Amino acid sequence: MAAGVSDWQLRHREVVRSSRDTYLPRAGVDELRQRIDAVLLGAPPGAVLSHLTAAALWRFEVPLVGDDRRVHLSVPPGSRVRSRADRVVHASPVPGPETRRLHGLLVTSASRTWMDLAAVVPPAALLAVTDQMLARRFPADEFPAVVARARGRRGVATARAVMSLGDPLAGSPMESVLRWILLEAGLPCPVLQHVIRARGRFLGQVDMAWPDRRVLVEFDGEVHRERRVFVDDVRRQNGLVLAGWTVLRFTSADVLGRPQHVLATIRAALGLA
Repeated sequence: MAAGVSDWQLRHREVVRSSRDTYLPRAGVDELRQRIDAVLLGAPPGAVLSHLTAAALWRFEVPLVGDDRRVHLSVPPGSRVRSRADRVVHASPVPGPETRRLHGLLVTSASRTWMDLAAVVPPAALLAVTDQMLARRFPADEFPAVVARARGRRGVATARAVMSLGDPLAGSPMESVLRWILLEAGLPCPVLQHVIRARGRFLGQVDMAWPDRRVLVEFDGEVHRERRVFVDDVRRQNGLVLAGWTVLRFTSADVLGRPQHVLATIRAALGLA
């Protein structure tokens, strides 16, 4: 009102109401930083960006959680601030050593973010984040210490189940999800990014393989729909088949929609059916 903005202007089609008392330009709704800035206007002292928002700021891809555009905040217990349409409030103390400054914002550290995620995402999604952290050289032996510090908190059981299964060679978050499905079902752990050669000739580097069974699995993401990639895939597959390998290819529709079929197919290929 002080700036001369009227109620009529706030009802303009180019303005979006993100919560009871907050409005954003429609062009800014898709920008995480603008949503964060809007939420922080009403955040209490000591609020820290956490959970899925911290993961996004750390550039961790978290599968299986959908398009959650709400900003996640951790606030001191006893704070009167509550969740609303544009924010999720977690009443949890965040000690100073568990915070960092990213892009000028106070955010939970990578290790604290991982532990927070353990309480709100499926184990397969947490494994995907674990793989990404290891790929960025996060020390593998730090995970047990993070879990020990979190004793008694939600998510500890999930974190403990996942922490020893991480692999920095995972090619994508959905490959991590597929690997979790395999390990949870008791299948042998595959070798990731296995290089296959025949008579000294390079045939390919594959997503997952069981070299002793000459079975490999490829996860086909969106990029594999591009014509050039598709053609290369077909040519490489022919070479692998001729070299005596069983080639199995799955998409997100298989992994998410028919996981039991995926498991049965891999079991049969491994001779475990």
